[in-house]
Amino acid sequence: MAVTRPVPSAWRVVWWFGFVSLAADMVYEGARSVYGPLLATLGASAVVVGLVTGAGEAVALVLRLAFGPIADRTGRYWSLTILGYGLTAVCVPLLALAPRLGAAGIAFAATLILLERLGKAIRSPSKSALLAHVTSAVGRGRGFGVHKALDQVGALAGPLLVAGVVAAASVWTGMAVLAVPGAVAMLLLVTLRRRVPDPGVYDGSTPPSGPARATDERRGWWADVVGAGLPRDFFRYAVAASLTTGGLVTFGIIGYHLTVDGLLPVAAVPVVYAAAMAVEAVAALVVGTVYDRSGARVLLAVPVLVALVPALALGSALVAVLAGVAAWGIAQGVQDSTVKAVVADLVDAPRRATAYGVFAGVQGLFAIVGGVTAGWLYERSLPALVLVVALSQLLAVVLLADTFRRSAPRLPAG
Repeated sequence: MAVTRPVPSAWRVVWWFGFVSLAADMVYEGARSVYGPLLATLGASAVVVGLVTGAGEAVALVLRLAFGPIADRTGRYWSLTILGYGLTAVCVPLLALAPRLGAAGIAFAATLILLERLGKAIRSPSKSALLAHVTSAVGRGRGFGVHKALDQVGALAGPLLVAGVVAAASVWTGMAVLAVPGAVAMLLLVTLRRRVPDPGVYDGSTPPSGPARATDERRGWWADVVGAGLPRDFFRYAVAASLTTGGLVTFGIIGYHLTVDGLLPVAAVPVVYAAAMAVEAVAALVVGTVYDRSGARVLLAVPVLVALVPALALGSALVAVLAGVAAWGIAQGVQDSTVKAVVADLVDAPRRATAYGVFAGVQGLFAIVGGVTAGWLYERSLPALVLVVALSQLLAVVLLADTFRRSAPRLPAG
C-alpha cells in the first residue's frame, strides 16, 4: 500500500523556494557584482560593458516570451525551472577560463554571461507561476516579498564571497569558487521538486489540460508569444513597469564608473554591490507588505528612485554615489518582487507563465535599449543621461497611475 507524503505548509514551500534562490543568487549576483571590472580587465569599453550587461538583461527578459507559453502548453514548469537554474550553475564558474583565451576572452565571457541570462529566461516564467500558486495561500505581496528577501541574502553573500576571493587571489578565482553554491542550489531544487510535485494544491488550480490546453492549441503558438487574450490592463501595466526597467542604469555601468574613475578598488566593488543587495532585500519585504495592506499605488515610488540613480551613482562624490547605489537597490528589489505580484493579480492561473513571459519580454526590449543608451550617454554627457532617464520616469508615473485606476477591482484595496 502506497504511503502518501503530507503536503508541506505554504509558508514552508515559500521558504524552500527562497533557499534555492539564495544559493543560485550567490552564483549569479556574485558574478554580476564584478561584470564591469571583469569586462574592463579583458579590454572592454563602457559601451561594450553597457551592451553586454544590457543585452544580458534583454536575453533574460525577452526570451521569456517563448518559455512562458512553453511552460503553460506543456505543463513542465518544474523541468524548465531546473534547466534554467542548471545553466546558471554551470556558466558562471566557466568565466574563470576567459583570461586564458587571449583576444577571444571578451567574446567568451560575453557569451557565458548571455547563456547564464538565457537560464534566467528559461526558468523565470515557470518558477514565478509555481510560486504564484503557493503564495495565494499566504498573501502574494508578502509571499513574493519573503522569497525575494531570501533571494537577496544570497545576493548579499555572493558578492561578499567574491570580494574576499578577489582580495586574496583574483576575480577569476572568484568566479571558480561560485561552483559550490551552484551545486547546492541544484540539490535543493531537486529535493523541493520531489516534495511538492504540484504546487497547484495550494490554490485548488491545476496546470492547463483538457479544454484549456485545447484552447491554447486553437489560439496558436505565435498568438501565445504576443499574449493574445491576456487582459488589456496587463499590457498597460507591462509597458508602464518596463519604462522603469529600461531607465534603471545597470550595475555594470555603476561598477565600471567606480573603478575607471578611481573611486574604489576592484575588490571593493562587490562589497558595494552586496550592500545594495541588502537594501534590496529589505525593500522587497517592506514594499510587499505595504502592497498587501495599502494597495498597488506604493509602486509609484519606483520611477522616482530610478530617476535618482544616474544623478547620484554616476557622480564624483563617493557619498552621493553610495546613496545612488542604495536607490538602485530599492528600485531593483521592488521590480523583482512586488511588481510580479501585480501580474499574478491581473492574470488568471492557467496563463500566468505566458503572462510572465510576455511581461518580461516587454521589459527586455526596454532593458537593452536602456543599457546601450546609458553606456553611450555616460561617455558623452552625464547631464543628458540624467535628463533622459528623468523624462522616461515621468511618463512611467503617469502610465502606472492610470493603470492602477483602471484595474483597481483586481488589485489589493488600499
